[in-house]
Amino acid sequence: MQQRARPRRLPALIGVVVLLAVVAALVGLRLFHVGGSPTGSAGAPGTSGLTVVRVSSLPPEAQRTVQLIAAGGPYPYRQDGITFSNREGILPQEVSGYYREYTVVTPGSMDRGARRVIAGRGGEEFYTDDHYASFREIVP
Repeated sequence: MQQRARPRRLPALIGVVVLLAVVAALVGLRLFHVGGSPTGSAGAPGTSGLTVVRVSSLPPEAQRTVQLIAAGGPYPYRQDGITFSNREGILPQEVSGYYREYTVVTPGSMDRGARRVIAGRGGEEFYTDDHYASFREIVP
């Protein structure tokens, strides 16, 4: 009596399952880590894909700027509220005029300094402390 040859489908099927598991794990990591960093100390989600920062973790001057934006001003500098063009391309791509920039007062600075809060029309806000070289999405 001759034995039938076993189909070689099982190893291929196992390989496909392992590959799918690896892809799912990588996608899962991307969903729970933004910008290569955890989404926040309590896992607050951001929507931009950038690292997030809680309002309470911002410097006091930046917290005040966020409050002023919510109140509609008054702002300390005449340039506050001007269009931010996103020339750096770090923020999510939007139509021209979507973003506005606001100065975060820097104690001891003789000018506006490097710190800003950028606000989008959709209510999203971003913080930079290095004059647009990097951003963090502000979450409650």
